[in-house]
Amino acid sequence: MVVSLKENAAFRRLYYRGVSAGNRYLVIYCRRNGTDVSRMGLTVSTKLGHAVVRNRVRRRLREIVRLHEDTLAQGFDFVIVARSASVGADFDALTRAFLTLSAKVGLQKK
Repeated sequence: MVVSLKENAAFRRLYYRGVSAGNRYLVIYCRRNGTDVSRMGLTVSTKLGHAVVRNRVRRRLREIVRLHEDTLAQGFDFVIVARSASVGADFDALTRAFLTLSAKVGLQKK
């Protein structure tokens, strides 16, 4: 199960102490949280566009995580940061980017 990560301190902890990996679409920061529940945060900058554009990117990323939730290891906090190329990317490209990066940071089940 993946729940939402909302505390600013948790985001900052991931940025400074987490393992990260990135590509042209996304950056993922990941760290163990010591529980059996994973927590996900999303960061979509205002530089990417207006609210409609940012919300579309957020919805796509949440759906990708929801569809692949069963392949993700439990007990991690992770933040997905959308880059500007993610605005024009199709759903399959974002899915491939997420799966590749989540495997790099150790978020996939073994």
